[in-house]
Amino acid sequence: MTSLPMRAAEPEAGLLSRDDISQVLQAYFDEEIAGLVQEPTLLGAIRAQNERTKDLTEAEILDLDLQWRAQVGEKERPLVDAVVKGPSAERLLHKIARAGGVIAEIFVMDAQGLNVAAAAAPSDYWQGDEAKFKNSFGAGKDGMEIGEIEFDASIGISQAQVSATIVDPSTGEPIGAVTVGVVADLLL
Repeated sequence: MTSLPMRAAEPEAGLLSRDDISQVLQAYFDEEIAGLVQEPTLLGAIRAQNERTKDLTEAEILDLDLQWRAQVGEKERPLVDAVVKGPSAERLLHKIARAGGVIAEIFVMDAQGLNVAAAAAPSDYWQGDEAKFKNSFGAGKDGMEIGEIEFDASIGISQAQVSATIVDPSTGEPIGAVTVGVVADLLL
């Protein structure tokens, strides 16, 4: 990981091109996240959820998304808690804790784009209609989406989301996707 900030800290760091930024973010993902999403706990959680959600209609998915949005911030939140609690969510929290502030958020999705595990509750349950899912999982095994760097005034940082397809090592088939919010202020 130390090579990435050094590459970005060169005198022209403020003048990095979009390609340079994408290369740094992809290298960070490859070095720090790619192995995480191949861990048996996360793979098992994705496989199990894919079995439960494979036959959902779009109407059922939209209903689940509405339920999620209603539960975020509430005391009773069974759908949200199923994603942000348990071994898979704990693994993601540990990754954030060890990342030295470089990771702001991380969540894993199933083949429908529904949240499987998250370090903190995303604002919605269904990511399947968003570029982060369509351009990663929707592009197949090697799919990756590197979002624009955006300033989040609510937390005072610039962040870019990196999303990639998760491939089941036992079948070689895409089974889900992961999105990582990388704090650009620290990495670039």
